[in-house]
Amino acid sequence: MNFNPSVYMDRRTRLLTQMQRGIAIIPTAPEVARNADTHYGYRHDSNFYYLSGFTEPEAVLVMVAGDTPLSILFCREKNLEREIWDGHRFGPDAAQEQFGFDAAYPIEQLDEKLGELMGNQPALFYPLGFDAGWDRRILGLRNSVLQKVRGGIRAPDDIRDVRALLNEMRLFKDGHELGIMRGAAAISTAAHKRAMRFTRPDRFEYQVEAELLHEFCSHGARNPAYTSIVAGGASACVLHYVGNNAVLKDGDLLLIDAGCELDGYASDITRTFPVNGKFSGAQKDVYEIVLAAQTAAIAAAMPKRAWNAPHDAALRVLAQGFIDLKLCSGSVDGVLESEAYKKFYMHRTGHWLGMDVHDVGDYKVGNDWRALQPGMVLTVEPGCYIRPADDVPMALWNIGIRIEDDVVITENGNEVLTDAAPKTVADIEELMKRT
Repeated sequence: MNFNPSVYMDRRTRLLTQMQRGIAIIPTAPEVARNADTHYGYRHDSNFYYLSGFTEPEAVLVMVAGDTPLSILFCREKNLEREIWDGHRFGPDAAQEQFGFDAAYPIEQLDEKLGELMGNQPALFYPLGFDAGWDRRILGLRNSVLQKVRGGIRAPDDIRDVRALLNEMRLFKDGHELGIMRGAAAISTAAHKRAMRFTRPDRFEYQVEAELLHEFCSHGARNPAYTSIVAGGASACVLHYVGNNAVLKDGDLLLIDAGCELDGYASDITRTFPVNGKFSGAQKDVYEIVLAAQTAAIAAAMPKRAWNAPHDAALRVLAQGFIDLKLCSGSVDGVLESEAYKKFYMHRTGHWLGMDVHDVGDYKVGNDWRALQPGMVLTVEPGCYIRPADDVPMALWNIGIRIEDDVVITENGNEVLTDAAPKTVADIEELMKRT
C-alpha cells in the first residue's frame, strides 16, 4: 500500500468544516487479550483510521474546529526497548510528520492536554457509547473543566455523537476507497474460485476455509473481513453458521460466505455450489430462482432508486419461485402481503459495505428509504433456505442457497465488483470439472 496522508488530511478538514466549532475526541480500538499474556490480532477502530490512517493501538485523535482548526494525535512514545519485543512504533514526532497532523503528543499526556483543549469549546463531539470506560473518562474530564468556571473557563454545553457526521461521510466512497475495494473484491473472487476447485466429497469444511485464507494472505489481505461461513448440506440453512468442522458429503451443496479485508476495507461474497461439482435437478431449480432474484435486485440498484428497490425486486422473483416449487400457495401479491415467503427467506437483500462489512450509514431519511447515489457500495444477497417440514417437498429438504455480490452505485447504473466469481450453473460446473 502506498500511503497518501493527503487523503486523511482532506477527511479531517471536511469533518472540521461540518463541526464548525467545538472539539472532537475519537479513540482507536483497544487491544483485546486472547488468553494469558497474548492478544487477538490487533484491528484499529474504523472511524479513527478513516480520519488518521494510523494503525497503532493506544492512540486518540483530537480535532478542534474554529478559526484555527487543529488535528492532534496522541500515541505511544518511541521506545526502542519495547520495539525489540513488539515491533516498530512511530512515536509522536514521526507520526506528526508522516501523517500530517498539526501536533502530536505522548498518549500519557492526553488527560492533561484535553483539560486545556476542552475549555471554552461550545460543543463536544464524541462517539457516545463507544466504550463505557471512555464515556466515564471523557465525562470526567468535562466535569473537571466545569470546576474552572470561576476562572472564566466554560465546559462544552452541547455533547454530540460524532458518528452522525462520520457515518454520512463514510457512506460515500471516493476513488481512493473504491480502488482498495476493487482490490479486495479481486482477491476474494480468486479465493472463491480456488475453493470451488478444491472442494470434493469427504473433505472437511475447515479445509476449504484454509484455501480461502491461503488465497487472501497470498495477495496481501492478511485477515478475513469477518468469520468465514463454510456450510455444507443442512448447515447452509443456518444463516450465521461458523462451525466449519463437518465432512462434505456427495450430493450436498456448499454455501461459502467469505471475503477478505484489504487495507482496512471489506469485501463480502457468497457462492453456493455442489460438493461433487454437479447440481441435482432440485438443487438447480432452487438455485436458478435465487440467481434470477439476484439479477433482478442488481438491475434495481440504480441511482435515484430507493434503497429498498433491490429487496422488493428480489422478493417478487422469490415469491413466484416459491409458488412454482410448491413452497407457497396463492398469488405473488398474496405471498408478499402475508409474508409467507419468510419461512424460506428471512433476511434482507443487502447492507452497506466499506471499512466495516456491515458498514455505517442510514438506510432511511426520515420515514422514507433513502435514494441510492453514486459512491455508495452495497451487497446484493438474496437466498433461499429450505428446512425439512411436512408441507415441504422432500426433494428440497436441506437446500440452502445464497448468492451475494458487492455493488457500487455509479452515475449511470452500477458496477458489480465481484462479478468475476462464477455464479451461473454452467460456469460453476465448468470450473469444478475434475481433470
